[in-house]
Amino acid sequence: QVQLVESGGGLVQAGDSLRLSCAASGRTFSSYAMGWFRQAPGKEREFVAAINRGGGSTYYADSVKGRFTISRDNAKNTVYLQMNSLKFEDTAAYYCAAGSKSGSRWAGEYDYWGQGTQVTVSS
Repeated sequence: QVQLVESGGGLVQAGDSLRLSCAASGRTFSSYAMGWFRQAPGKEREFVAAINRGGGSTYYADSVKGRFTISRDNAKNTVYLQMNSLKFEDTAAYYCAAGSKSGSRWAGEYDYWGQGTQVTVSS
């Protein structure tokens, strides 16, 4: 029903900012809740942020609250993750996901995934 493609990752210095984008195909983007997850080598995939269908409700992991902001533009079929004050521990592959449950922190409740974009933060 939907295909997702992430972009915007890169190699940055601690304290820098990045904005990730997730472009979705299809005409039903606005019917999906969206989430961002990340996975570092040797670690489990972890929840980062989520946003409901209309964009009015957002949810964050404690580790990124106050630094990251999730948003969406349904007219552009795109969800964003603005990342400020990046830390070394933010280094991971970042994935966007689409599902039916708003605010879910469980990867298993999302039905569609992008292939990821790498974020590397150096000190």
